[in-house]
Amino acid sequence: MQTRTDRITAHGGSFDVQVWLPDAGSGPGVLLVQEIYGVGPYIEKVALDLASRGYVVAAPDLFWRLQPHWKGEHTPEGTTASIELAQGFDLAQGVADCALTVDHLRSLPEVSGGVGTLGFCLGGSVGYMLATQIELEAVLSFYGSAVPDATGLMDRIDAPLLLVFGGSDPFITRDRVAVVERAAEGRANVVMHVEEKAGHAFHNSEAPMFHQPEAAERTWEVALAFLEEHLPTR
Repeated sequence: MQTRTDRITAHGGSFDVQVWLPDAGSGPGVLLVQEIYGVGPYIEKVALDLASRGYVVAAPDLFWRLQPHWKGEHTPEGTTASIELAQGFDLAQGVADCALTVDHLRSLPEVSGGVGTLGFCLGGSVGYMLATQIELEAVLSFYGSAVPDATGLMDRIDAPLLLVFGGSDPFITRDRVAVVERAAEGRANVVMHVEEKAGHAFHNSEAPMFHQPEAAERTWEVALAFLEEHLPTR
């Protein structure tokens, strides 16, 4: 498996994008959108997993305007610092940067078979908003806090959409998840997956305070099946 860092020019400067290539050398593209901890060990672990399954993965440094190459520690202190940094994040600019990254992915000779996106927490919100603006082959949004207040935008998403939430998330409470469930009803392109006993960021294996292994494993199987259906590697 090969990795490299590409550079993308954007409004106000340029930013790094980490790219992982599968052993086959080519495959469908996946835009992997970070959470508040940046493109750190957790995002890298997810990228390696996806690349091992045949995807070309690109993870942009979304906080480049605030603090380039930010990697927050998965500790209470690191979480607090990451939250403080993320408060200065411009969501619209982040979505625009991700759109540029999708364009970059589509232009790569290693990418064939379409491009999808997968985002966690902050990245789940970014990915959802991105899907309202550009065409994608698959959209996977894990516990995006902006989604419940943006269900009216679901009409703009034509791509297959997987929305993942924890039913016991203190940051996105169950009544807010129910708002999303109601909005998703009757939409053939939308799949809801709620782990009722799981909290926020339950898939993050680098964060002991959040990680719930059983829920994470079940959900990852759902996510991989969703990707394979809509963005097959073969």
